[in-house]
Amino acid sequence: MTELVPSPVEPKAIGTALPRVDGVEKVTGRAAYAVEHPVDRPLFAWLVTSTVARGRVVAVDRSEALAHPGVVSVVDHTDAPRLAQTDNGELAILQDDAVGFRGQIVAVVLAESSEAAREGARLVRVEQEAEPFEAELREDNASYRPEKVNPAMETDTDQGDVDTALGTATTVLEQTYRTPYEHNNPLEPHATTAWWSEEDGRERLTLFDSSQGVHGVATALAPMLGIDREQIRVMAPFVGGGFGSKGEAHAHVMAAALAARTTGGRPVRLAVTRQQMFSLTGYRTATISKFRLGTDDDGRLTAIEHRVQEQTSRLREFAEQTASPTRMMYAAPNRRTSHRLAVLDVAVPSWMRAPGEMPGMFAHEVAMDELAEACGLDPVELRRRNDPDVDPEEGLPFDRRGLVECLDRGAERFGWASRPRAPRSTADGEWWVGTGVASATYPAMRQPGNVARVESTDTGFAVSIGAVDIGTGARTALTQIAADALGVGTDDIDLRLGDTALPMASVAGGSSGTSSWGSAIVAAAQQFLADHGDRPDPGLWTEASALRGDEADRFSFHSFGAVFAEVHVHRYTGELRVPRMLGVYSVGRVVNPTTARSQLVGGLVMGMSAALFEESVRDPRFGHVVTQDLATYHVAAHADVAGIEAEWLDESTTTFTPMGSRGIGEIGIVGTAAAVANAAYHATGVRVRDLPLTADAFLE
Repeated sequence: MTELVPSPVEPKAIGTALPRVDGVEKVTGRAAYAVEHPVDRPLFAWLVTSTVARGRVVAVDRSEALAHPGVVSVVDHTDAPRLAQTDNGELAILQDDAVGFRGQIVAVVLAESSEAAREGARLVRVEQEAEPFEAELREDNASYRPEKVNPAMETDTDQGDVDTALGTATTVLEQTYRTPYEHNNPLEPHATTAWWSEEDGRERLTLFDSSQGVHGVATALAPMLGIDREQIRVMAPFVGGGFGSKGEAHAHVMAAALAARTTGGRPVRLAVTRQQMFSLTGYRTATISKFRLGTDDDGRLTAIEHRVQEQTSRLREFAEQTASPTRMMYAAPNRRTSHRLAVLDVAVPSWMRAPGEMPGMFAHEVAMDELAEACGLDPVELRRRNDPDVDPEEGLPFDRRGLVECLDRGAERFGWASRPRAPRSTADGEWWVGTGVASATYPAMRQPGNVARVESTDTGFAVSIGAVDIGTGARTALTQIAADALGVGTDDIDLRLGDTALPMASVAGGSSGTSSWGSAIVAAAQQFLADHGDRPDPGLWTEASALRGDEADRFSFHSFGAVFAEVHVHRYTGELRVPRMLGVYSVGRVVNPTTARSQLVGGLVMGMSAALFEESVRDPRFGHVVTQDLATYHVAAHADVAGIEAEWLDESTTTFTPMGSRGIGEIGIVGTAAAVANAAYHATGVRVRDLPLTADAFLE
């Protein structure tokens, strides 16, 4: 395998609205998802979960379940296959009688049909002994300092003298902002088909998994199962969404693997129910953000402090990087950030679209709106005055910082100049009308270790990389990148994804997929052309990985955006509506405008949904999430989504990637809830600092 710094790609297919290359398969129903792939004589698995938040399993009575027609077996901690490693507390299931949270897997029922498995699970009698537990995030119990925050950032940062600067500031804002627990709810539930076989005298595990990273699943499971990484094959040709929750293996994947080890080679199909997804497959932690901001006479920030309190699980630590965007967003010589956790007897939190940036920027951008009012400045002008020349955290110049351009362009498009300064100034019948703005940012990331293979065929080129398209359009964008890198048409590219049998690829997360995988594909294509020329015989191939040039270390890479929202609040009921929203983004060159718009608009919708509806409620008396379906966990529906527009600046940053792109999957959700909250304040004069913005908060 070759490693090289790829040269910039001349865009031809890149930048065009190529229709999704997998579109026909999806709309005709031929695309097979994790539990739809044909396998021989599958058994269906159903999970039995704990009903205490902490304790132990005293006994499992499986007699009634086994007597039910179609039920084949019940696996629990007394007879489940033993794991070679148990250091990952989330995945080390069915190894002992300990219960670490309510909803933990305590048994797996296998049956000839999903209906029989479900009824069998109902008939399993689990006797449990409860122990004292803690399941509530409070300010007085979130005091544990983690060693790092996701993925490997400093927990705390401290520059200058924040306290002295605040003591001499002209204007000081000190407020607390809260965001709730939120759950990823992709359309396809988390699901796995698993079976064991023997090849060359070695046992092998094969999985069809609804995953954002097949290589990551294999890497996580192999040492725990006591086998080599090469003995696991994971495939995910089609995935029905993830929003981060499928970015790593959760307990259900291990449950399928362990159960399949007991079946004598018969495959096991396991689909997590919608209700079980609220305890088993990750979620966004609730956050408490305490802000202190100080400015001089001109409204320029002299001090920023952002202290975060959130939660983790006693089983396995996960610390969300909620204060990370505060470290680089605005200029101020004195800055302090910190993260503290409450260690609770609950399920393990994980990634959800823009982890850290979404809740952190909600707090920061509402605080900036409040500060603008305190300083007597327009909210756009306050942000313009505090736009830094260099990254305040790293001290490096930005490769491209288009925030002010996004703000100015969005303000012009949105009619910001005609906005009345005072809140509660505009009414439309019984509705108060207001507008708000918020900034958005997301780091540009390229993950190391990605390898692509280019092979000449009779009809063109086969381009292979073990990446996963979770529905974002990656398969289409990478086809365009490969075509331009090889100097051929998109019809000449046979792109192969979603299989650990293909070269190594990083997870589809952190808005890093196109940048990471695309750079590897460009490197492999350029090396192939150097090795074999542009008219090769069939059967020649090259593998390569993309290195970053030395110039990349001299810049800070981030994307930016500005979100504008119009909100109507009913003066008698408090009902909120968002008839108009605009996001303008600086994200580098857009590879495919159709899929890019889909991602940005989807992020805006998800941010509006977080602003108005989304809230997972955990009952601290029993330790479980009570909003366990989409009837009680509300998300934005079609009727809630009116005029939403997304556009981007015409730009390219080939210092970061040879395609000129930076990543777009998550920035659309960042700042959006703050723009809605700020508009609601402008409409009513009522400042709400906690999400979601419910009607009762605006009633007189």
